[in-house]
Amino acid sequence: MGKKETVDVLVEGGKATPAPPIGPALAPLKVNVGKIVDEINEKTAGFSGMQVPVKISVDTENGSYTITVGTPPVSSLLKKELKVQKLATVNEDKTRNLAGNISFDRIVTIAKNKDSIYGDLKAKVKQVLGTCTSCGVTVDGKNAKDVQKDIDAGKYNSLLS
Repeated sequence: MGKKETVDVLVEGGKATPAPPIGPALAPLKVNVGKIVDEINEKTAGFSGMQVPVKISVDTENGSYTITVGTPPVSSLLKKELKVQKLATVNEDKTRNLAGNISFDRIVTIAKNKDSIYGDLKAKVKQVLGTCTSCGVTVDGKNAKDVQKDIDAGKYNSLLS
């Protein structure tokens, strides 16, 4: 087995190009940059409009490579669900505009699909709810902190088992 080189990049889903940062990082490793970019675009097409972390591991001896695609940040997934460009904003008078409302079922789906959140489903959902709190997103019309308290009280146990 040859020497492994790893390139970590952040690309827009389905729109990677051989331009920086991918091309210049891969060209010295003597691999087919165009083929790798096409494969990245194929694997990230479902995340269109979002920044997606991608890891490319190249074996410099034989030119083989593996592409690992992560998931976008929870805040980006929330923006996509809410169909907004920005999450919570603060007005000049220091009042906060909420970004929108999302269903608890969608929170569970995001938690299940997010690869970098650890723990059981309950812990993952609570972490996504934490992001909702900081991003000004309500859940089924309720403050996300209140939904976290409901989870602790066992209200959602049937959905989180």
